Amino acid sequence: MELLSNSYNQYLRLFAAFFTGALGTLSFSPYDFWQAAIASLCGLQSLTLHRTMRQASTISFIWGLGFFGSGLHWVYISINTFYGISCIFSIFILFLLSSYLALYPLLFIVLLDKLCATNLFLRLTIVAPIIWQITEFFRSWVLTGFPWLQFGYSQINGPLKGLAPLMGVESITFFLMMISGLVVYALLKNRFIVIVFIPLIFIISVVLSKITWYLPIKERMVNVALVQGNISPSVIQSPEQIEKILSIYMQLSKPYVGKVAIIIWPESALPDFESNQQFFLQSSDKTLRMSGTTLVTGIIDSRFEMNSYSTYNTIIVVGSDIPYRYWSENRYQKNHLVPFGEYLPLKTILRFFIPFFDFLPSEFSQGKYIQPQLQVAGYHITPALCYEVILGQKMRDNIRTDTDFLLTISNDAWFGSSTCPWQHLQMAQMRALELGRPLLYATNNGVTAIINANGEISHIIPQCESKVLMAQVTPTSGLTPYVRFGHFLAWGLTLLFSLIWLLCIFLHI
Repeated sequence: MELLSNSYNQYLRLFAAFFTGALGTLSFSPYDFWQAAIASLCGLQSLTLHRTMRQASTISFIWGLGFFGSGLHWVYISINTFYGISCIFSIFILFLLSSYLALYPLLFIVLLDKLCATNLFLRLTIVAPIIWQITEFFRSWVLTGFPWLQFGYSQINGPLKGLAPLMGVESITFFLMMISGLVVYALLKNRFIVIVFIPLIFIISVVLSKITWYLPIKERMVNVALVQGNISPSVIQSPEQIEKILSIYMQLSKPYVGKVAIIIWPESALPDFESNQQFFLQSSDKTLRMSGTTLVTGIIDSRFEMNSYSTYNTIIVVGSDIPYRYWSENRYQKNHLVPFGEYLPLKTILRFFIPFFDFLPSEFSQGKYIQPQLQVAGYHITPALCYEVILGQKMRDNIRTDTDFLLTISNDAWFGSSTCPWQHLQMAQMRALELGRPLLYATNNGVTAIINANGEISHIIPQCESKVLMAQVTPTSGLTPYVRFGHFLAWGLTLLFSLIWLLCIFLHI
């Protein structure tokens, strides 16, 4: 009977682990219930306490399946709807991705049990944030990294957002794990006095959020128009489709030519090779320069380099002070390519075992990690293409003291009207907050928005509509501590907690 009771309790824990993991998804956009991040981490910390290594490992893995499976459900939409893969196989791929990512919470719990199994306060509030920081780093680095759904992003509208310009989103995740540990400890030990640390952390962050780390340059305010074409995505575009798409973007943009300084089209708005569109681009360049309007657009560029063709996901500038030329360096080539979307990792092995992966029509080449800013209508713009905006270190390494704006162009139409575009936008908000610059966020079908240097959405247009967002944007100057020091402060915090941990071990606390 006791054995049956233990088995029943374990199944309840597994159910609770999956539920609390899935609960964490509510902390991200479009739900924005930031408290769910703390509740989810409390579930992970409490359910794995006083368990055997095998039980704790299973619980943490199931928690990860609930968290990543619910948070990344939109992967299924892309694979099933737009690539025509069967429902069962699409679910299987989502399960594989979620299972891989769930290994990181599992690793977190294994290390936590190995390194600090006895002292409950030390485990929950000091050691857990350290190990979570390390495992999240590996998740953002292994196999080029997938740092999607880091809990720190949930605070873009929460009380901890003031930490972002100081130490970056990683520091917010660090304190969320610490706060969850304090909550669990207080509930388990009935020592609610430790809860006083939580409002103290919130107060410090709120005070920090009142500091303005940047200076608006109001005399350089500029009119911009972000064009949302709302084009249904397709793996392969026919010449007729390309002509129709081009016509849509031209019709949407025409009323703003000569009236705004900058027009922005989204990622691959021209779904053709740049070399094939030279007549259109060069004629548009002359017209736009005469009207005083500059066009920034995404396009695919396939060029002959070093005895072979290289294909780049590219941003080009047309109509600026520098005349457009095919070999012009006033362009950006995407550096961080998306696995399975823009290149196939371990392709020889995967294509041998799973012929499905032949769906990838072509593989992209990698642009340089550090690239010059775009020169657009007299402004300096630090760009990122789609997925790259979630890479805080990369954007920080590319920003300059004279950067006026950040720019992200994307095409999230592959994921329908799911939560993906909103999660993506939330991460872009964090980049604007960390770097202290307004961010122009142009997408094919939404969410198209303008984000101010506080990480707040100042202008937005509805999803899934052909529409133009026109607004005045004020550039900023100045460097946040995060821009100056990068992740040094966040890792310094991790080192400080590590020293506290070692001191407690030395003193046998």
